Amino acid sequence: MARDGVGDPRSAPRLGDMTWLAAPPLDSIVRRGDAIDPAAEDRRIRRLVKAGALVRIVRGSYAPAEAWHRLTPMARHAQRVWEAAARMSPGAVFSHHSAAAILGMDRIGHWPTRIDVSDEPSGGYSGNISRHRRAAAPHEVLRWQDHFVTTAARTVIDLAAKDYLGGVIAGDQALWIRRAGGALTSSADLMRAAAEYDGRSSTRVGRAARFARPGADSVRESHSRVLIVALGFPEPELQHPFEVPSGRVYSDFWWPEHRHAGEFDGTGKYLDPHLLRGRTPQQALLAEKDRGDALRRQVRALSRWRTPALERPSQLYDILQGDGLPAARPRPAR
Repeated sequence: MARDGVGDPRSAPRLGDMTWLAAPPLDSIVRRGDAIDPAAEDRRIRRLVKAGALVRIVRGSYAPAEAWHRLTPMARHAQRVWEAAARMSPGAVFSHHSAAAILGMDRIGHWPTRIDVSDEPSGGYSGNISRHRRAAAPHEVLRWQDHFVTTAARTVIDLAAKDYLGGVIAGDQALWIRRAGGALTSSADLMRAAAEYDGRSSTRVGRAARFARPGADSVRESHSRVLIVALGFPEPELQHPFEVPSGRVYSDFWWPEHRHAGEFDGTGKYLDPHLLRGRTPQQALLAEKDRGDALRRQVRALSRWRTPALERPSQLYDILQGDGLPAARPRPAR
């Protein structure tokens, strides 16, 4: 791999040697190239796809529909990367969204169907790939299978160069301290990676790296924080603890000088089986109500909002200001 003469990429640490676990590949993948009788296999695959039993992952690879639909959007993109990697000559560097999916860094919105590659050996897979020009240095990659993925810090910088909000979300995901196995990188490493970036988006990259925080528990909490500051409100503390009769609870956002707490009220806590932990949605809703009531007794104001308020910033502005949080900027147009 071309690395501008800087070191030997074979010295890069191996992803499997760390607590950063790549999404495992699905079992029972149907690969057209493995067929003994390609013509017969093509007919079988077409029949199963038409019946809804198989889903195309990448060209020539199909997953059982039931298993595919159980995956999160991030895990689905990781499966596409696994399948593309199996067809490429050794030494490819997966970057941007593809590296993020393998490292477990989520995003808002649809995951791309194209695979992001920043360095690619000749030969092998020629499918749905986005090729990026900025090569990665040896200290910016981790060995993964027969290939490489960009480190969490480098991945954040690549995404921030494209989009500020996406960069902050990626930075928060990379620094997230409550991740199983710990954070993927440190603020210091993130700032070093930003300082090494010399492209046209260096100002945006630096801003995103400086604004990333380790306490955001979801991508929508990151989205909320970006909007809160953009709307002229003070930047909040994240995951502030409160002692209530039932134990310790954490507020998503906390403005201590105003004794004002904020909560992004996502629907996942009422619908996601993993988050329900054996409770019914009704039980989760009542538990959240009790938690909110206990929290209100300790604060001057508690603001709550859901995703529509993030898609229409004037709604978030009205919620926070209506609950008494001061803003340094006027209300935005609808």
